[in-house]
Amino acid sequence: MTEPSLLLLIPAYNEEGRIGPVLRDYASHFKAQYRGKFQLVVVLNGCTDDTIGVVRRVASEYPFVSALEFPGAIGKGGALIEGLKLAPLADLIGYVDADGATPPRAFLDLVRHMDKADCVIGSRWLPESVLHVEQTNRRQFASRVFHRIVQLLFRMNIRDTQCGAKIIRRQAVEKIHSSLRIADMAFDINLLYSLKHAGYHILEVPTEWTDKIGSKVTLFGTSLVMFLSAVRVRLIYSPFYKWLRPLRPLEAWVYKKLSAPPPRPGPPHRAGR
Repeated sequence: MTEPSLLLLIPAYNEEGRIGPVLRDYASHFKAQYRGKFQLVVVLNGCTDDTIGVVRRVASEYPFVSALEFPGAIGKGGALIEGLKLAPLADLIGYVDADGATPPRAFLDLVRHMDKADCVIGSRWLPESVLHVEQTNRRQFASRVFHRIVQLLFRMNIRDTQCGAKIIRRQAVEKIHSSLRIADMAFDINLLYSLKHAGYHILEVPTEWTDKIGSKVTLFGTSLVMFLSAVRVRLIYSPFYKWLRPLRPLEAWVYKKLSAPPPRPGPPHRAGR
């Protein structure tokens, strides 16, 4: 039986040292195990190394691997916003991190759950999850504090909004894409709350995950940017948002000082399903 067509996005920033094995693992696993049309697109976000060369070499071995390259630094969220514009190419659209923290078999397990929801996300904090190498105590503490802030702001009752493994139905992506404004690592909050606000069902599934050396996350700087962006998403969906437009120049200045990609301008997509 043929399975739904699947588009997998991998945002990448200067990943020439480790993305090659990740791409080959995913390509070989899905070629052998998935019976539907499979496409893998690496979205390069302002890379200054030879990530594109690595991707092209893998693409010469696996024709369903390709690249979408942006010369400017648009952030992980910005890369995914651009990549999700390719949603019409497949029935299901997912993404994973370039470091291979989520192995191919774990992502395929999320795909197998798509008959139960509009969006399926991997979770590291469910009892059945398998963590091969856990985060440091400091990162775990920061993650749990951020989780409590997100729960307080959005009441989504999702235990792990930040795990870099998610898959969504094409119709849902197309419906909420205009609401995606956060270009930094808080993009996931923007995505999940937009889906919830539009009435889509999100299923959280235990996953397999390994903390990888070489993360580009800085504990203080990244956490602060993500907090600011989470607050911004909350304000977008409040009646007070229209009164905050005069503060946009200050917002842009803050993100610039933090060396973070600024949120994209534009009104949210407020329609339901």
